[in-house]
Amino acid sequence: MAEVPVARAAVSMEEAPVLPSLREVIAMTLPARHRHGSLTERGSPRSEMTTDFEDIFERMNRFLESAGLSRSLSETMAWAPLADMSETDDAYLIECELPGAKRDDIDVEITEHELAITGEITEREREGVLRRRGRPVGRFEYRALLPTDVRADEVQAALSDGVLKVTIPKAKAAKPRHIEIQG
Repeated sequence: MAEVPVARAAVSMEEAPVLPSLREVIAMTLPARHRHGSLTERGSPRSEMTTDFEDIFERMNRFLESAGLSRSLSETMAWAPLADMSETDDAYLIECELPGAKRDDIDVEITEHELAITGEITEREREGVLRRRGRPVGRFEYRALLPTDVRADEVQAALSDGVLKVTIPKAKAAKPRHIEIQG
């Protein structure tokens, strides 16, 4: 068998085509946005990223509303408040953070296996321009699965200093008892 010569081309790094990075491609396709103010006025990069997400969220809202497909996303979506659930020998305790919530705007319900805390926190009136929002407003919903052995008729809830405390007593467990066999 005869060997077939193979032609090899030597390409230097300077001659090789350079492909743009993903970041460069995105920068080429999106319009430039410039934020005014110093770094301290703009906040951290994380808050800048949050602002970008809020901007995208708002644009999507306007698009869906213009198409007649949906109400505002912020109207249809509920946020979940921070909450802790602990257990004692006698009860389950749920502490749910609801800063600015009024007692009449909160609803607590227990079904067979679930606790639901729902409601709405309305935005308060302010003077001046709101520069940054750190607390959510609008509809909220917290749900937690419960064991079946609770006394739903003895549940208590109290709102104090923006924290809703719900106490759910445990049902008494059936004590084993000895049964005599007759016959």
